[in-house]
Amino acid sequence: MLKPVDVLMVGVGGQGTILASKVLAAAARAAGYDVKMSEIHGMAQRGGSVVTQVRLGEKVHSPLISEGEADVILAFEQLEALRWLPYLKPGGTIIINNQRIYPVPVLAGAAEYPENIIGKIKERVTSVLVLDALQKAIECGNAKAANVVLLGALAKQLPIEEKIWREALAATVPPRFLEVNQKAFNEGARC
Repeated sequence: MLKPVDVLMVGVGGQGTILASKVLAAAARAAGYDVKMSEIHGMAQRGGSVVTQVRLGEKVHSPLISEGEADVILAFEQLEALRWLPYLKPGGTIIINNQRIYPVPVLAGAAEYPENIIGKIKERVTSVLVLDALQKAIECGNAKAANVVLLGALAKQLPIEEKIWREALAATVPPRFLEVNQKAFNEGARC
């Protein structure tokens, strides 16, 4: 019997949240899971929030994750991690890219970016992994591979074989970017 897992991926437009969710869905299907996925784009092209809900299980009926039900939140940016924290179930895990992307109201001076986001999350969640996915991606050869660094970190949380992850990555990422993304996945898996 396949244990159900609900993964909420949250980020900002342009961070590769949707690509990461497609790799996760492909890997989960290949591992024998029924998979449902839902994408929400809020002005993504202008740096708005992008949320992808991926539910895996023996039989999944709905793609939507209710508040307090996510087993894992994969946050591509700090503020998005804080914003979506209520969706994490008690005992769940949150993986956070320590990157800050300032929303338009902050850039315009109409709002403040919250201080100590990571500290606030750690006060409420016991299983927190924070990594500098952007820097790791740059070291691998392409800043845009930060999403795959995060995916590598997520892979350790899920009962899907590494070989299946690699095949899903190869099937989803354009061939000219595969090598850098494989390196990025390895970096994330070491976290």
